[in-house]
Amino acid sequence: MSPETARIHFQEELQRLEEQALGGLDMVVTALDRAIEALNHQDVELASLVINDDDRIDGRYLEVHQGILSLMATQAPVAGDLRVVAALLHVIHHIERMGDQCVNIAKLIPLDGHEPPTHPDILERIDKMAQLVRSEVGQAKQCFSLRDAELAEDLVRQDEVVNKLQREVFQTALEIGDHPDVREWAMHMILVARCLERVGDNAVDIGEQTAFVVTGLFREFSDASHASAP
Repeated sequence: MSPETARIHFQEELQRLEEQALGGLDMVVTALDRAIEALNHQDVELASLVINDDDRIDGRYLEVHQGILSLMATQAPVAGDLRVVAALLHVIHHIERMGDQCVNIAKLIPLDGHEPPTHPDILERIDKMAQLVRSEVGQAKQCFSLRDAELAEDLVRQDEVVNKLQREVFQTALEIGDHPDVREWAMHMILVARCLERVGDNAVDIGEQTAFVVTGLFREFSDASHASAP
């Protein structure tokens, strides 16, 4: 195989691995939608599906990770491709972590019983968080695919709203009252909000990897995208 042919093969394989990795974000959106639907309807069976299907996201992680390592063993990438290779290793890791957060939400659902006491303000904020985070995941895929650093940095704007809603869920849960069942449910919603906040943070991290691919420099967009839990 000539050097030119080998180079073309390398770039084609790298593109295929990138498409596989970014396809994992579609899997995350599906898991997130199912987890929130299961939460809203207290659907234990759907929650179990989220948990079981996480094996597919984990499998995608392993497939892309091993594919990148095998590709690196065949040909040394030039600087531009090396940035993509390094970024994809981070991206697929963030995708795997997003899937884990969806599983964490699903695992909380059976703990509250069939008809748990709820609070409309908390549920409304959880739903808003889920919508924003879903948008962040989709935008993370788009910005990396398009190599759009400006679109990547715009993720911070949405993530700041997610962080604000998380703090509001936490505060409302603290003030919810003294009934043990209500307080237990509220504590679970704090954990749900934390899981959603982490999915959003991982989307911002993918945006940061996009900027790295485009510019060759890594920087965190904003401290707000890495806010710690209340």
